Amino acid sequence: MSTPHSQAPKSGKPAPLASRPVRRRAPTLEIRPARREDYPTVIALLDAAHLPHCDLTPEHLDEFLLAERGERLEGVVGLEGQGEARLLRSLAVAERAQGAGLGHLLMEAAEARARAQGASRLWLLTTTAEPFFARAGYLRAERDTAPKALRLLTEFASVCPSTAACMTKMLD
Repeated sequence: MSTPHSQAPKSGKPAPLASRPVRRRAPTLEIRPARREDYPTVIALLDAAHLPHCDLTPEHLDEFLLAERGERLEGVVGLEGQGEARLLRSLAVAERAQGAGLGHLLMEAAEARARAQGASRLWLLTTTAEPFFARAGYLRAERDTAPKALRLLTEFASVCPSTAACMTKMLD
């Protein structure tokens, strides 16, 4: 037996609010600075993306950005170094969020952050995403042309294999 509120009245009037389906909005995407307490979830995402992180500590997250949808981590990107040249590193997007442009948004956010901190050039190392970065204006460069301060970072010195593509981009 149905109650008067479970179906639309035969009079053609809309059903009472209590019986209408509730449409929930999907949580919006937020890009925010990482916090040190985000470390476990960042490491889990980097693991899932097969990106190296053996040199990362919670303190590194001071220069990372996260993309979250609600409480779920969807992506991450980091900067490392100081001065005019910085290393863009650890750009990863959760598998469920791939293909929607989130990697590009994170890269742009990291570039904007680097510019705001006085950087004029970004460098990166990649074993899998050279075409992605090339489409965004990064150019292949010889690894030994990177500034010495960046080459001394563990990402350059030991974490990324020598076969990784070295790429760079001037920031506008």
